[in-house]
Amino acid sequence: MNKTLKISDAVVRRLPVYLRYLDELSMKNVQTVSSQDLGIKLDLNPAQIRKDLAYFGEFGKKGIGYDVNYLIEKIRQILKIDKLINVALVGAGNLGHALCNYNAYLKDHMKICAVFDAAPSKIGEKIHNITVQPVQELSETIKDKEIRIGIITVPAQEAQQVANLFVEAGVEAILNFAPAIIKVPAEIRVHNADFTTELQSLAYFLD
Repeated sequence: MNKTLKISDAVVRRLPVYLRYLDELSMKNVQTVSSQDLGIKLDLNPAQIRKDLAYFGEFGKKGIGYDVNYLIEKIRQILKIDKLINVALVGAGNLGHALCNYNAYLKDHMKICAVFDAAPSKIGEKIHNITVQPVQELSETIKDKEIRIGIITVPAQEAQQVANLFVEAGVEAILNFAPAIIKVPAEIRVHNADFTTELQSLAYFLD
């Protein structure tokens, strides 16, 4: 990949979609797949798929397609999930529980390994062998476990405070589920997962 080339967010967000389907093919012992087949399955233009992958190298062979397992390995490397990435979550409510439950089934090398909450009643609770810790232990735990990504699942009014704690502790990226806009330094990557916004925008397309 040309390091000087700016890869768009849209391209990066499509890579996990490709990876998920490739993992399905691998589980079925499918050896090769064409961009045409990927396009049909994922409802994407095959030319777009080829262009997306070409940003990072030449992975396919004309007339044959892509070697499924090789492409899985390469996309994992591109997404930097070929090595373990530790994740911390703040907010042990219903959504936090759901994410930890899903975490138990992840095959990727990206795991929630620490959960924090401010409510005394939640401290010490076990969520899939992860003990909920007080937020006062966040900074030390993040450093000890070399946690690089933080997830926010707290009420909107608490989101910025949690974001500040993550930034001060040294996380490099934040996934924010709180319905609030958080402000962080430019070098910290933030992705927002706002259910309300997604539902409201979806409503536009209803008859």
